[in-house]
Amino acid sequence: MGEGGLVAVILEPFQHEFMQRALLSGALVGLTNGFVGTFVVLRRMALMADSLSHSLLPGLAVGVMCFGLAPWGLFAGGLAAALFVALGAQLVARSSRLKEDTALAVLYTVAFSVGLVLLSFVKVRVSLLHYLFGNILGVSDTDLWLGYGVALVVVPLLALLQRPYLLLLFEPDVARSQGVRAGVLNVVLSVVLVVTMISSLHAVGVILMLGLLIAPAATVYLLCDSFGAMLWGGAALGALGSIAGLLISYHFSGLPSGAAIVLVLGGLFLLAYLFSPRYGLWRLLRPGRHFHEESLARWKRD
Repeated sequence: MGEGGLVAVILEPFQHEFMQRALLSGALVGLTNGFVGTFVVLRRMALMADSLSHSLLPGLAVGVMCFGLAPWGLFAGGLAAALFVALGAQLVARSSRLKEDTALAVLYTVAFSVGLVLLSFVKVRVSLLHYLFGNILGVSDTDLWLGYGVALVVVPLLALLQRPYLLLLFEPDVARSQGVRAGVLNVVLSVVLVVTMISSLHAVGVILMLGLLIAPAATVYLLCDSFGAMLWGGAALGALGSIAGLLISYHFSGLPSGAAIVLVLGGLFLLAYLFSPRYGLWRLLRPGRHFHEESLARWKRD
């Protein structure tokens, strides 16, 4: 294959309207998830995020049963179901001897089961796989506008609130002394998380959603110690990884697009885990330098 043929192969996906829409949608949801994922990773909310993603299903089922495939109905149903599980877990934890993670695990598995049962009664002809694993190649205009809207609201909002969140995470006493309201910030982050997940539903579905949310931020977390670099690096990695996964799924037609996106992001995470200059596994395998050699190296730098 000559150089011209290789360029034609690379540019071929961009000539199809459905791929243009899918690539744009993937970049939007990847950017938003990578940005939000930084807060999820640092706040150790991965279990909660997984629970909320599965909790969307009953709300989606109710939305389909009541309003058909209208995107606003699906959005409202998913938002209500996820917030019901999140707030319900807090209520159970405060009114019983159970911890919040235990209550969350029970509620989200029950909610997911309810969603599967309800979808079996849905009269609209819709594949369950589209909700479980996504169908980004069939993205609609409304899905694109939803992705735009969520990105334009979520990213600036969290960028403005990053200092209170950092104080709450690393200096909770200082945060309280400055009047930072932890309860309000937690509710805001939960709502932002749910809205981001709903906007990503068409891309990777309920099952694979956590990979798109966590993998970019976790990868950058292994590469640097800067919060700003994590935010914007995770956003960039999420967008680029989504685009790369879509292009791979296009050239290997048997590979589902949602799975391809998460596989690309997972591969990047594995590379960071193995070869990160600061925190990679290879640092543990190479022989350590003698204390005198390290002191001499520092002295030469100074």
